[in-house]
Amino acid sequence: MSKTQVDHAKNGVLTPEMRYVAKTEGLDEQLVMERVAHGSLVIMTRKGCPPVAIGKGASTKINVNLGTSSASIDPDSELEKVMVAGKYGADTITDLSMGGDITGIRRMVFENTHLPVTTVPIYQTIVECGMEGARIDDILSYIRKHVKEGVSSILLHCVDRDMLERLKGSGRVMGMVSKGGSFTSTFMLLNNCENPFIEHFEEVAEILRKNDVVLSLGNTMRSGCIHDLQDEAQVMEARRNADLAKRANEMGVQVIINGMGGHIPASAIPASVRFYKEMGDYPLFVAGPLPTDIAVGYDHIAGAVGASLASGAGADYLCYITPAEHLSLPNPEQVREGLIAFRIAAHIGDSMKYGLDDRDLMLARKRADFDWKGQAELALDPDRPGQMCPQEGPCSMCGDYCAIKIMKGYLSGDE
Repeated sequence: MSKTQVDHAKNGVLTPEMRYVAKTEGLDEQLVMERVAHGSLVIMTRKGCPPVAIGKGASTKINVNLGTSSASIDPDSELEKVMVAGKYGADTITDLSMGGDITGIRRMVFENTHLPVTTVPIYQTIVECGMEGARIDDILSYIRKHVKEGVSSILLHCVDRDMLERLKGSGRVMGMVSKGGSFTSTFMLLNNCENPFIEHFEEVAEILRKNDVVLSLGNTMRSGCIHDLQDEAQVMEARRNADLAKRANEMGVQVIINGMGGHIPASAIPASVRFYKEMGDYPLFVAGPLPTDIAVGYDHIAGAVGASLASGAGADYLCYITPAEHLSLPNPEQVREGLIAFRIAAHIGDSMKYGLDDRDLMLARKRADFDWKGQAELALDPDRPGQMCPQEGPCSMCGDYCAIKIMKGYLSGDE
């Protein structure tokens, strides 16, 4: 039987991947091994690519969603998004393609990035087998297919019949907004069965452990608007995911938990992070969250506000949001805008969790010296400031009346 990172860690074996992330994250090697063993830190791996650490003690990571839909099939655009994700600092990519040659698009993603790739196998199952035609064997077959092709992580939605009963008639404004969760729920209702991922959990775990693929437990019951507050269905799913995460870890499979609402009031974000972390100290993946519903067209900004609060409170992994959220499939430029917004959010969150970063201090010193090139080089997006700043001297905001320039001699003690 092949050994996973969890297996090695529990046996006291420090793998090359553990050594790598210890160095890149500035963590003690033994601490990395202990956290991988207990499940609070996962290492996403992909053959021939650098491993990525997500979880306790690691910097906050950012995922970029891309992929076709049934209404928009443009592989060239998706390829450009892959390139944008790599250029502007994404840590992982999730391919959610549901239109065109889904397998071919996934192959294109693999061939054009060194980032870990996540998929949601039930998407392709439903597209190619049909909502009413899909069977349990089909679902398991697509999981095997994605794992064999080399994904680093797969996302499963482990909603159950009791949760659906609690949600039915609950009065939610938005009902269920999880696409994968709705597919899984509909499969259960059409076939009058329980969740196939729960009933076949050990078989799924064995498929994943063969390639040390990370299991991401989905958030079917998340809120679709800030007025849909945490309810019993959400609590039930959180408990279920914590239990499944524990089982997976015991079987040697690395796990990430998707938690919190996609939409959640700003004041509730820190407590919501604590709620998930108290049930199990597994890496917490959050979509956004969006703390307002009226930022349509600017949801990447609203999402970055929520993501900063979530990361600062202890969330480990952010799923970016683009300006096109709730409106359309994003274009490559919107992917860039969303990614940069969430890199800012992650940086702010890390400053709350781990303290101020020297990069901010270095940039401030460049700014005090009117070093425009140096500022651009230290910026999260070096391209944007280069389009706006002067070559030398104060900027056009103040011109000759720059406060820094006026007071610099006196404050330095030279006058």
